[in-house]
Amino acid sequence: AAAMLRELWRRWGSYKYRFVPWLALNLRRQRRTLRYVPESSQDKIIADEDVFETLLKTFKALFINNFSRQADILALLPEVKCQYLELLALEQKQSKVNSCNHQSQQVFSPEEVLFNTLGFTVSRDRSSLVSAGTGVFVTKGFVPEGTVVSMYPDNGCTVYRKHEPIFFQSLGNPFIFRCIDGVLIDGNDKGLSRSVYRSCSRRDQIGPFQMSDESWLTATPQNPLAVGQYVNNCSHEKAANVCYQEFDVPGHFPVELKQYLPNIVYSHDIESHLRCVVLVALRDIKQGEELFSNYYTVVS
Repeated sequence: AAAMLRELWRRWGSYKYRFVPWLALNLRRQRRTLRYVPESSQDKIIADEDVFETLLKTFKALFINNFSRQADILALLPEVKCQYLELLALEQKQSKVNSCNHQSQQVFSPEEVLFNTLGFTVSRDRSSLVSAGTGVFVTKGFVPEGTVVSMYPDNGCTVYRKHEPIFFQSLGNPFIFRCIDGVLIDGNDKGLSRSVYRSCSRRDQIGPFQMSDESWLTATPQNPLAVGQYVNNCSHEKAANVCYQEFDVPGHFPVELKQYLPNIVYSHDIESHLRCVVLVALRDIKQGEELFSNYYTVVS
């Protein structure tokens, strides 16, 4: 009986943020944890261009690091292949690699690529908060204020518009993020959510071109930034050091790099940009610190 009560309490701790009566009773007491958005256009910690450049820089580094496995894609993009060969040659020169054969290049782990590119790594571990379960930590390096430190999620998510069905996916699911315009992002990596994401991802694949990242379903995700759905809510003791920021992937985003995007749309009935959510550092974050965000959004 005691074990059952503890499990129910743990589940309530995860689910209560989506329970309207609980929110209504706690908003006044939890003002420090609120995410205030006066207008949609003002919900930007950094410019969309900065988010785009960070993702582009990181994904290009991941692509080059795994260059030998990109042959099928590059065979269909000869001009792009030339550009990457130039970048690879420059990287080899900087790394003092004498061989011109890209297959002999040193291959790093995704976490090492992230550190070499942005100067830090993030990963999941047991949270410093009691009974909070998994959290996300800066495990190496330093995160400057205003830096994209993570994506929602390390896992991947299905993007639902307001009219699309999500009832069954939402049951017992604490990983659903509601955007300001009502778009819902399901960052759960288990159960029905997992199956829906995988189905949509494979539906959208065009030949060798993957339109999203499926590696979040494994123990070794290829995008080391995608750990955002495990970031815990801040409290009076643990103030927020990151904040959610919505980002629409532009149409000119390189097709060969979409394999690192942990998002997919549920349907294509309406033409729109793919919605992503990133987490941006509100202050400098040092090695060893856990990330904390704001779960509550109040749009006034």
